[in-house]
Amino acid sequence: MTQTRPAPAPVQDAPARRRRVHRAWFVAAVTFVTIIGAAAFRSLPGLLIDPLHAEFGWSRGTIGAAVSVNLALYGLTAPFAAALMDRFGIRRVVALALTVIALGAGLTVWMTEPWQLILCWGLLVGLGSGSMALAFAATVTGRWFTERRGLVSGILTAASASGQLIFLPLLSWMVESRHDWRPAAVTVALAALAVVPFVWLLLRDHPADVGLKPYGATEFVPKPPPVAGAARRALTVLGSAVRTGQFWLLAGSFAICGASTNGLIQTHFVPAAHDHGMPVQAAASLLAVIGVFDVVGTIASGWFTDRFDSRRLLAVYYALRGVSLLFLPMLLGPAVHLPMLFFIVFYGLDWVATVPPTLALCRERFGDDTAIVFGWVLASHQIGAAVIAWLGGFARDLFGTYDMVWYASGSLCAAAALMSLVIRRRPAAVALA
Repeated sequence: MTQTRPAPAPVQDAPARRRRVHRAWFVAAVTFVTIIGAAAFRSLPGLLIDPLHAEFGWSRGTIGAAVSVNLALYGLTAPFAAALMDRFGIRRVVALALTVIALGAGLTVWMTEPWQLILCWGLLVGLGSGSMALAFAATVTGRWFTERRGLVSGILTAASASGQLIFLPLLSWMVESRHDWRPAAVTVALAALAVVPFVWLLLRDHPADVGLKPYGATEFVPKPPPVAGAARRALTVLGSAVRTGQFWLLAGSFAICGASTNGLIQTHFVPAAHDHGMPVQAAASLLAVIGVFDVVGTIASGWFTDRFDSRRLLAVYYALRGVSLLFLPMLLGPAVHLPMLFFIVFYGLDWVATVPPTLALCRERFGDDTAIVFGWVLASHQIGAAVIAWLGGFARDLFGTYDMVWYASGSLCAAAALMSLVIRRRPAAVALA
């Protein structure tokens, strides 16, 4: 009589495997390095404003419009990228996105007209960066972790925000020392290309690909089949989400988050400080300090999110950010002094501390559709950033100062704090139909 051999147990059930560090942490590490390495392309827009204005005579509003297209597409692409990752896998989507970023950044060195800036930096880099947005981190976190999700999302968020700011001193040195912005653009293109091999060789789409359970899971989770109709699914999820008031509160508050970070500080802090006599490299170095402290703040926020009410965390973050922006016009000057350093350290701690609790609220409300819903919430973040990136440049052209922009953004942060408190808790996450 022939005996049927039992199916082999998943790899993670072996005692030796249990004693090792779970593979999910290595995947998170690769994702962290990938996001850090790819973040160079998010560092350059704030450094381009004055050089492009000086070389081509383009207004700051025109340059800000190109940055706005970049920021808007960065957000609007995210939910579709999350759906494409479900269809084609994380590695393929991210590798293609990095290649598109390198192409867009590299082509800018030959531009002579504003529409070319909008095409290369706005369209190509915007589409590529949107596929590398926080929806990427949300997808990795959702697939590989059932425990420590807040902590991991905080770490990956810190990589996204800090990487783009840490590159600033190097890129600003290139711009100032050579009196030319083109070497910095080439560096951005090469940095994006350098990350592609790491993604292709080291990243894995799902724990089941290597026979593992997600970290913290009690049961083996089979890899789901590819989901066809990525665009249709992204729009269907959006159609269901917009019927809930909670989505609009999350999207509205996150739009203000984007306006007060990527759109305002990242885009306009360097030219604003330069208006007050501060050297460009010194101002860029301050933004790099924000990036350093952002790592601490965002990881701490992830730890807090695993333990405290996400709504109250968001309210505190937004309220403190708004107060700090109201004081910023009084702190700008030709030299770096102690109050300015205090602002920089605080803003670094608060920079994207909003992401882990926002992601946790999306997961609580929308279950299996979290990555796509968070992609749409991120789209609102970038639309808010795009609006302020353009309005900030327009206001500087109109009034000759950025003061009005700082005050308006501080007031918007107060509104975001109130919106966060209105979000209702839900005892069980329910996936969208």
